[in-house]
Amino acid sequence: MTKPTSFPDNPSSEPELLATGKGPLIALTSIFFLNFLSRVTLAPLLVAIEKEFQLGHQEAGILVFIVTGGYSLSLFCSGYLAARMVHRKIIFLSALGVGFSLLVLSLSGDIRLVRFVLFLLGISAGIYLPSGIVTLTSLIKPKDWGKALAVHELAPNVGFFLAPFLAEAFLQWGSWRWLMAFLGTASILLALNFKAVGRGGNFRGEAPTKEIVRSMLRTPSLWIMMFFFGLGIGTSFGVYNMLPLYLVAERGIPRGWANTLIALSRISGIFISFLAGWFVDRWGVKKALVLIFILAGLFTFFLGIAPSGWIIPLVFLQPFIAVCFFPAGFTALSQIGPAGSRNVAVSFAVPLGFILGGGAFPVLIGWAGERGSFAWGIMLVGLITLAGAPLVRWLRLAKDKIS
Repeated sequence: MTKPTSFPDNPSSEPELLATGKGPLIALTSIFFLNFLSRVTLAPLLVAIEKEFQLGHQEAGILVFIVTGGYSLSLFCSGYLAARMVHRKIIFLSALGVGFSLLVLSLSGDIRLVRFVLFLLGISAGIYLPSGIVTLTSLIKPKDWGKALAVHELAPNVGFFLAPFLAEAFLQWGSWRWLMAFLGTASILLALNFKAVGRGGNFRGEAPTKEIVRSMLRTPSLWIMMFFFGLGIGTSFGVYNMLPLYLVAERGIPRGWANTLIALSRISGIFISFLAGWFVDRWGVKKALVLIFILAGLFTFFLGIAPSGWIIPLVFLQPFIAVCFFPAGFTALSQIGPAGSRNVAVSFAVPLGFILGGGAFPVLIGWAGERGSFAWGIMLVGLITLAGAPLVRWLRLAKDKIS
């Protein structure tokens, strides 16, 4: 494949103007929204899927792990793909693959096929993030990364909010399969639109050669960020995936009301991410991370131990803090290593973070629920998250970036 002559291979030499980056920012955020919504919608559908396929709580948690496994594997290998294909094409193929996976999922009648297609869904979704982040940061000045990444993080926050409403609407109207078909069609249309009018990403990433991989693995801050992303993903994505089962099976809340509560609790994330982005740019990444880990850990712990009268307030408070991690986390990750290998840092830290937070944590919570106490699993996630705060002091970021 021939490289476009009008765009250089070095992302740092592309336009760095926030004003001219608004269009690409909106386009990338839209694709990320469908990418994320396609995976997070599984959570409010788990009660119905459990019933249709006669699954246990732990088996339902494994479905989440399967998507996460595919997503993490794809993320980890994305650096090799980005070295051979421009980021723009990778973004297009990701949205297209997500769409077709969802359409096949809507027609799957066997649980084995469901598991296989969920893995393919994770594979398709996973190649987006490194290319999306690199494309975005190549178009915007480093001093504005916190704010721009906060806009990008609107995608998961809006997805968290809409998923339960969409799930409940389609469950009342027909079936979870119709929702999969709807999202799949939307993702395909968005992919075709991006191919036609999208901007940015007309350069390849730096190949994760042995030297680069060895250098990355010798960087303690990258290992710390892997763990941090596990905590951030676990307190937001991981807890969210198992929260409907927890509220319905253990707290006795009707499914419709539980999904409504979870959806409403995510409204704050749409706005708080902007405040988090501003806080990162104003006060620094490290201060933001310490505060986030302390508050997210405490609220997650109390979500499991709270008496009935406090459970609803904590359903709202816990995600209010948890979503603040991502503007800070991606800003910190963008400050590890040179610009050309930035996608490699993302493809290392995020997949391992997803395996821990988006895969192991839901299985842990489901395992605890299978044994009569979702609460203990959620409380343990909260305690692990608190361990992130003292580790921030060991994080080392590039001196020429925001710290």
